[in-house]
Amino acid sequence: MLAAERREHLLGLLARTGKIVAKDVAADLGISEDSVRRDLRDLAAEGLCQRVYGGALPASPAVVDYDARRAVAPDGKRKVAAVAAALVRPGSSLILDGGTTALAVARALPKELTCTVITHSPTIATALIDHPGAELFLIGGRVFKHSAVTCGAAAAEAAQNVSAELCLLGVTGVHPEAGLTTADADEAAMKRALAARAADTYILASREKIGTASPYRVLPWEKITGLITDADPRDPALEQLATLGVQLLPAA
Repeated sequence: MLAAERREHLLGLLARTGKIVAKDVAADLGISEDSVRRDLRDLAAEGLCQRVYGGALPASPAVVDYDARRAVAPDGKRKVAAVAAALVRPGSSLILDGGTTALAVARALPKELTCTVITHSPTIATALIDHPGAELFLIGGRVFKHSAVTCGAAAAEAAQNVSAELCLLGVTGVHPEAGLTTADADEAAMKRALAARAADTYILASREKIGTASPYRVLPWEKITGLITDADPRDPALEQLATLGVQLLPAA
């Protein structure tokens, strides 16, 4: 089989099954695992898969820059945001992550809602300036421009001094095996720091993130309260998550 044919075979397998196991592909095609791994390295370099131990998973499309992400699945993000915003009770405190889905949540919060919003995103804080009932607490630190959030040691330390009833957290990848992932190590650490300061943590994930993975793990499944998504409940990844006991909140 030519290299181009192997490439198409691997991409087709990824689309059908949601993962590639290098040793299985090598056995099926009668080639070496080294050949499969080289093919996967090439595909990963083009952003077409996320390499993991033993093979590869679908790469998340949500790792492009902030401006480009605004155009990715806007309807899905609005649906997820509507369900998430409904979880915020009057008089409660909320830790709201950064990113484009979190921004949709901020815009979905009723202007008359009285609450406290803690965020490490200047963009989120700006979006809530005209909400008279929202008390805003902005966590400072080094600005990670890719997601328009603060992270790093100073931001993580500041996060230890806040607490909230609810945390709404964004990720770039949601996969039954790889878990909840994102594309930057410092950002992943900051997300963990924020989630640790809330009684309940819900993950915001529009459908294009389901069944995909990014390089850095954020949280294990047992650390979250639920997953809010507009993906089809019959999606194989969601069916697997349901068997793991993950609470799924559909965003129709």
